[in-house]
Amino acid sequence: MQTEKRVIALGFFDGVHLGHGALLRRVGEKAAELGAVPAAVTFDTHPENLILKTPAVPLLSSPLDRAELMRRFYGIREVIVAHFDERMMHMPWREFVTDYLAGEHGAVHLVAGHDFHFGYKGEGNPERLQALCGELGIGCDIIPKVVQDHITISSTYIRTLVAQGEMERANQFLGHPHTLTDTVAHGKKLGGTLGFPTVNLRFQPGVLVPAHGVYATRVTFENGESRPAVTNIGVRPTVDDGDRVTVEGFILDFQGDLYGQTVRMEFYKRLRGERKFPSLEALKDEVMRNAEQTRAYFST
Repeated sequence: MQTEKRVIALGFFDGVHLGHGALLRRVGEKAAELGAVPAAVTFDTHPENLILKTPAVPLLSSPLDRAELMRRFYGIREVIVAHFDERMMHMPWREFVTDYLAGEHGAVHLVAGHDFHFGYKGEGNPERLQALCGELGIGCDIIPKVVQDHITISSTYIRTLVAQGEMERANQFLGHPHTLTDTVAHGKKLGGTLGFPTVNLRFQPGVLVPAHGVYATRVTFENGESRPAVTNIGVRPTVDDGDRVTVEGFILDFQGDLYGQTVRMEFYKRLRGERKFPSLEALKDEVMRNAEQTRAYFST
């Protein structure tokens, strides 16, 4: 059976930022030109985890969010999540192109960034990729670095912003709101006490937790409906005495139970840091104030 033709973007695509967007847009253009499927290859775990034998830096997005962002913002139809294991780590760079990309996935054109390295010991680089594609009769584009505000857009820089709670600036470099997708779990029923329905979410293991505090967010339900929410990230010192990090969104102007639904939460602005209040009543007053801040934020 003939493999479908694909134009494939190569990279890890953590966060799917504007730098990645330059690759993904080029994939869309070439796919339309060649009558091929616009696709991207990413990995289920960061290669450094296996290479260095220690956890790499926390990631901006889970594989699920990476794939969804590529589809939603850049029209990528297929996201190939490659399992990065010992076999993949030791695969010679030529074999990665000839067997995996061209043979297994029908690549007729590849798009990579200026700093993309691949194959055993990272021996594959943009120059080698272009030369090999020429030999194979496959098209190849190498996309130069993308700069904004005199800063090269990178996942590393955006991670620093998210870790500090500078969400508005992080979103400028991402090109979209920072995103968390998860299935709503049962919480401590605090929302009922405060008069708002809540969604309790978790960051996947290995995904960066933003600076603790309260954020203006937007929650999109499975049916496509969305509502603003006041979301607390942290250990909830007023009502808990543990150190387990929770993500709890108080959904504004909505009634209903979202338990078991998979929702997307988008982070827009950090309103304040997390702090302990003297009483639940004081906490409720503050959440109401944060709700008004959130409404004002989205109304403008």
